[in-house]
Formats: sequence, C-alpha cells, structure tokens
Amino acid sequence: MTEFWLISAPGEKTCQQTWDMMMAATTRNNNLSANHKFNIPDLKVGTLDVLVGLSDELAKLDSFVESVVKKVAQYMADVLEDSRDKVQENLLANGVDLVTFITRFQWDMAKYPIKQSLKNISEIISKQVTQIDNDLKSRASAYNNLKGTLQNLERKNAGSLMTRSLGDIVKKDDFVLDSEYLITLLVVVPKTGYTDWQKAYETLAEMVVPRSSNLLFEDNDSGLFSVTLFLKAIDDFKHKARESKFTVRDFRYNEEEMKADKEEMTRLSTDKKKQFGPLVRWLKVNFSEAFIAWIHIKALRVFVESVLRYGLPVNFQAMLLQPTKKTQKKLREVLNDLYKHLDSSASNIIDSAMAMDIPGLNLSQQEYYPYVYYKIDCNLLDFKV
Repeated sequence: MTEFWLISAPGEKTCQQTWDMMMAATTRNNNLSANHKFNIPDLKVGTLDVLVGLSDELAKLDSFVESVVKKVAQYMADVLEDSRDKVQENLLANGVDLVTFITRFQWDMAKYPIKQSLKNISEIISKQVTQIDNDLKSRASAYNNLKGTLQNLERKNAGSLMTRSLGDIVKKDDFVLDSEYLITLLVVVPKTGYTDWQKAYETLAEMVVPRSSNLLFEDNDSGLFSVTLFLKAIDDFKHKARESKFTVRDFRYNEEEMKADKEEMTRLSTDKKKQFGPLVRWLKVNFSEAFIAWIHIKALRVFVESVLRYGLPVNFQAMLLQPTKKTQKKLREVLNDLYKHLDSSASNIIDSAMAMDIPGLNLSQQEYYPYVYYKIDCNLLDFKV
C-alpha cells in the first residue's frame, strides 16, 4: 500500500519522547505501521489571524496541487501508450521513487526559503504549480491534436473495404486512365458473392467491357474488384450493382492526391516522434516539481495546524506512518488511545463512529482526530501499472 498518514503530536518533555511513545504504541507489540520522522524546519509563525486564514487557503491549495500531480501522472500514462509498465519508473521525485522521497523528506531551502513568511511560501508554490498546470494544458492540446489527426488518417487506411482509403492498395496499372470514353470503377463484393459477381458484372449495364474485372485486394469479409465500362453507363451500373448488393466505391485514381496523403501521414508520424521525447522529459521534470511542491504543502499544513492546536512556542513532532490495509482500523484505535487526552470532543466522535461501525458511514471525510492528521496517497493513476 502506498498510503501514508502524516500526523503530529505535541512534544512531551522532548520531541524525541513523543516519537518514542508513538513507536512503542504502533510497532513494539503489534507492528501496525512502518514509521519515519518527518522533518519540518523552523518556519516563521506569524500572527494567529494569518494562521487561521492560511489553514483554509492551504486546504484548497493542497487539493489543487494534488489534482495537478495526478493530471501530469495520468497524461504521462496516456503518452506512453504501449509501454504503460514504464510509467512508474518515470514517476520520480528528485530522481528517487515517491515512497523514498516521502520517507526521507527534506525541506528544499533553495526553492522555498524559510526566511519568507508562510503565506509567501504558499504563494510561491501556488504560482509554480499553476504554471505547470497551464503548460500541461497547452502541451497536451498540441500533442493530442497531432495524435488525433494521425489516428484519423491511420483509421482511413485500415478497417473494412467499405470505408477504408483505397489509395495504398491499388496501382496505376489497375485503371484505364485518360480515356475520353472509358472508366474503371472499384466494387466491393462480399466473399459469399464472388461467383454471382463473375456471372453478373458484364450484364449489370450496357457497355461494360467483357472480362475487364480483376480481384485487386481481399480482407476478411470482402474483395475489391475492378471493372471497366463506358462513362455513359456509370449511373445505370451503380444502380444495378446496389440492387445486387455490390458496392461501388467513389474513387478516382489521382497520383498527386495519393502522394500528398502519404507525405502528410509521414510528416505527422515524424512530428509525433519528434515531440514524444521532449514531451516525456517535460512530464518527468514537472511531475517531480509538482509532487515535491505537494509534499511541501503537506508539511506547511502540519506546521500551521500543529501551531493552531498545540500553541506556542512551537513544540511538536511530525511523524509519517505507513499502515497496511489490514492494520488501518487497529492503528486508528491505537492512535486514538494514545492521543485522546489532546481533544476529548474528537475522541467522542471517533469512539461513537467505531462503536457503530455502520457500513457506508464514512466519518473520515471530516478526518478530524485528536492529533493533526493528513493523508498522502501515492496511488496516482486510474490503472494498475
């Protein structure tokens, strides 16, 4: 499981003591979670009013940054199409996997200087991630348009003989060209109707050239036949062919058009390959940037909430817990017992929720506990990679 619980509790006599007590409660006897200290530097506290306002702003910023992280990750998966198993190895933060980055988190002093106010730091992150979001939209739009145009052309060159482009399966020699009187038509005939076609095509209209039909191409269901006739017989021939369940394709052999289509296909394919490498590199870099920003937001939220709850001077221990699916409920109970003295109202809510254990009643939407708590979920993709 790649879900983490980022929590904080006030320092006892020392912050180390707070850590030791949590470790004893969660790992000594029951091994409920893998735990790590989460290092938050000495940030500027500011005034209480600012902290209260910032608490709400950071909650919104957290949701926004998480959505951008997920968008970049999901688009990486879309771009890597055939090699989705490689997505995870490209989703790194500072060159390491996400679990390693979170469990060894160090504040980036260069990007987010701690001499700045908390509000300024949050604004730096907001601007940075908004820029990533805007860039992603424009890059994705350009690449998707290119990919869409190419896919449309590819679709035209595939599919059934009733709809597909015929330019790549016929040759100049298959047609009577530059004739004042004659024209070669292409007719799609179901495989079950080959015999009927051979018997009937010469008599579907007057002025059909005898023995002029050849099978040029087959797919699973049908064959493409050529037939030559006089120009003046076209309408009559098409009408009679339709009645006999033979489909005359609307096709004129035009070498220049076919060459232009082929060149367009080659150009689009080349453009897509050219854009692919730089786009994947951009996604890697900016996924890392957005993810790092997101974890800094979590750190800011823990700091602000801890000061608001536990007061000044700043004295709390931030801790990162990684539970397993099976131990989540038990871990929640243990933490509640350990910290219920911090906030009796929260304990009452949790106790009643656990006692009832009503299916479908998700009180964790509020996710309010006697200790500071934020979830970090690293399952960022809609599919299993």
